[in-house]
Amino acid sequence: MSKKLKSEDRRVLDELLEMAQALEEHGLLTKHDYAKMKTLCLEKPPLFTPKKVTDIRIHQARMSQSIFASVLNVSVSTVQKWESTGSGKHPSGAAAKLLQLIETKGIQVLLV
Repeated sequence: MSKKLKSEDRRVLDELLEMAQALEEHGLLTKHDYAKMKTLCLEKPPLFTPKKVTDIRIHQARMSQSIFASVLNVSVSTVQKWESTGSGKHPSGAAAKLLQLIETKGIQVLLV
């Protein structure tokens, strides 16, 4: 079932990108906005190691685990597992994308 959902998600993203391309070709979407859409639809977030998650939280976000968890809408134990080398857990999906945004644009993008 999970694979089916992922293929459905991919199909929806492909259709969204195709629609954005058509809008851009007809002048209804700027090249800049189309590039953003393309990045969001195609770019896969990197794998975040425990050290990387900790560095982002401490040095970029400057937050405790509990506040960071709240901002990412995950549990404190999830953040703790991400930061633990022995857990084998890594951020994925939306959480990985949010961490990528924090890493590239700063925590401010999530605090609006």
